[in-house]
Amino acid sequence: MARRLSPETELAVRARIAYFRDLGVFDFYRRGNPAIPPAEEPEEIPAAVAAAPEIPRMPKAPVLPILEEPSAPVVPKDKAAALQAIRDDIGDCTRCTLAAGRNKLVFGDGDPNARLMFVGEGPGADEDAQGLPFVGRAGQLLNNMIAAMGLRRDQVYIANIVKCRPPQNRVPEPREANTCSPFLFRQIDVIRPEVIVALGATAATYLLGAKSPLAALRGRIRQFRGSKLIVTYHPAFLLRDPRQKKEAWADLQIAMSELGLKKAGE
Repeated sequence: MARRLSPETELAVRARIAYFRDLGVFDFYRRGNPAIPPAEEPEEIPAAVAAAPEIPRMPKAPVLPILEEPSAPVVPKDKAAALQAIRDDIGDCTRCTLAAGRNKLVFGDGDPNARLMFVGEGPGADEDAQGLPFVGRAGQLLNNMIAAMGLRRDQVYIANIVKCRPPQNRVPEPREANTCSPFLFRQIDVIRPEVIVALGATAATYLLGAKSPLAALRGRIRQFRGSKLIVTYHPAFLLRDPRQKKEAWADLQIAMSELGLKKAGE
């Protein structure tokens, strides 16, 4: 007998299925599961999909040669306390003009010991209201992206280039981003994730220190502060142009390969 879901859970599951369908994940399961018809979605959620399936490991992308970085900082034993110290240092920040329109400062969210970190551009209206990164529509899509990788949101860490919402969600100005990004770099130095995924051109620009077209940055791995850096589309852009979801999925599979995330039983 099929299990009854609450309305909220059903909506979340349908959103998950829609995202997997856009990525072509169902195509993968159809090839190995004749119970799933080729032309329509299953009425019931396949157990593997409901549990955020792990996807086959993809070939490693080439690591670009870079100049030698400075010596890595000492990683504290208590990363949560170290992150809190950075938050305390930020305080009720008025270092740039974004503070004037801020409701809540958005520091970051997730596991201080995460192997994977996502970096976005800046908070939107929902994030400014709740004080947490990626909790609006783009955040729901990011949650689905994380689940498609076989992970949960509480297993990764999420932050932004700027920690206060720019007016009308505009792109942060250089002075704003350059004032705020050192705190992000300190967070990265504490967490020391194996992989960082930069979400969108703005995040990539301030992490890499140079502006380039997103197409030129995707599909390859760079080194940044001891982590491997991968660039993909921002979830807000994917909401505007869902056709690019498969391209974003290809980028996430590079991250999965670097993290050793693979199909069950492989």
